[in-house]
Amino acid sequence: MLDFLNDILWGKVLIALLIIVGIGFTLASRFVQFRYFGRMFRILGASQAFKKDKHGHLSSFQALILSVAGRVGGGNIAGVAVAITLGGPGAVFWMWVVGMMGMATSFLECTLAQTYKQAEPDGTYRGGPAHYITRGMGSKFKWLGGLYSILLLVTFGFGFTALQSYAVATSVGDAFGVPVFYSGIALAMIVGLIIFGGVKRIARVAEVLVPVMAVGYLAIAFVVLGMHIDRIPDVITLIVKSAFGLEQAVGGGIGAAIMMGVKRGLFSNEAGLGSAPNVAAVAYVPHPANQGVVQAFSVFIDTLIICSSTAFIILLSSIYDPASVSDVGGVALTQSALADHVGDWGRSFVSVALVLFGFSTVLYNYYLGENSINFFSTENQNLFNAFRVAIIGLVCWGATTDLGTVFAFADVTMGLLALVNLIALICLFKPGLRVLRDFDQQIAEGIEQPVFDANKFSDMDLDAKAWEIELEDLEQLRQRNAKATGRESLASN
Repeated sequence: MLDFLNDILWGKVLIALLIIVGIGFTLASRFVQFRYFGRMFRILGASQAFKKDKHGHLSSFQALILSVAGRVGGGNIAGVAVAITLGGPGAVFWMWVVGMMGMATSFLECTLAQTYKQAEPDGTYRGGPAHYITRGMGSKFKWLGGLYSILLLVTFGFGFTALQSYAVATSVGDAFGVPVFYSGIALAMIVGLIIFGGVKRIARVAEVLVPVMAVGYLAIAFVVLGMHIDRIPDVITLIVKSAFGLEQAVGGGIGAAIMMGVKRGLFSNEAGLGSAPNVAAVAYVPHPANQGVVQAFSVFIDTLIICSSTAFIILLSSIYDPASVSDVGGVALTQSALADHVGDWGRSFVSVALVLFGFSTVLYNYYLGENSINFFSTENQNLFNAFRVAIIGLVCWGATTDLGTVFAFADVTMGLLALVNLIALICLFKPGLRVLRDFDQQIAEGIEQPVFDANKFSDMDLDAKAWEIELEDLEQLRQRNAKATGRESLASN
């Protein structure tokens, strides 16, 4: 039954909806992910000076790093290998296409999460799909927001936490011979110390861990590229030809290339699932589109950079052979390919990368679970502490248990999660475009950093308190905009 539901959801319904939303918003937004690609870096640079506010909000950069911690996981290493095994090199091309379309989807959902975020009494924010469903679609759809929160808790908070623990423990066991029981205990202790410190501690850990793991993995990929720089054009040609069935040995043919590339792109970057908007909503930014632009960049990092690194490591190796590659798949293919390039220590390097990617994802999954509980209650600390204890228990249990059924069940709940979120995105297409046009208009007027005025959107049931920018930050924005435009004043928020 679980396999049947997964086939219906992921094999037909969701792939169609995700492509429709991605392409639809790309066209309606006039290719926003490409128009503002350069602005992503300026926003991140400005956010570092904009993060020391009195409430200790997460900066745009911290929210980006936390979302990258969740997007980048075992799928970037093992999943890409599976895609190439079953779909041939052409799967990589379609993975790139879906990644670029997913950037637009991520922009839409994360911009909506920012737009409909809610201010808390302590000055922090909470938000995400459950909130933009309830506020954007109307209170009569609060049940749908509640359903989304439950699915988020079950899928990420519980199911994927156990699965990532299993991946981390087995990777350590394979690479270093450490029994999974001891790995599970150690992981649970570290996770416990971090999650009891709340989202700010999680963000601080991710701010250090994610760049280290991503840069380390990219560094080894660049070493491999440098070793075979003369063959890179040939590999790119192979990818493109295989994508359109112009290469004879293409795994399962052009159909398999498209299907596996599309699935790998969608599963890896999570655009459309509604997971990243839970993090994007809590960032302190002057305009919702700021975080939309930044979160589009996180999809680029995940799919166009990290996944591509794995693909080139495999395709540049002598291990890869379309005729026999099915004998070696998943993480074993990536390990064998890297070992072919740099020696046997490459196998251990891949295992360490899997451990770091998996650990960061456990922290991200915890935060998603906490945010889903937030939708129902924000004051019951006993409930949150019980959830934290449950997470620690799940990490221990997941490390030592065969999770085949759990994985299949989590796939179904994740599919339902995506279905709810995609329905909401389609219904909120116009509000998302309206916020983007406000951003576009201010940019066209020469304003370097647009500021969101919630009063102009009074018909959208927004929380105006969530858009009260602190005076010193407003002054900083005024100076930046005056310098860029030559004007001496900025319209007050």
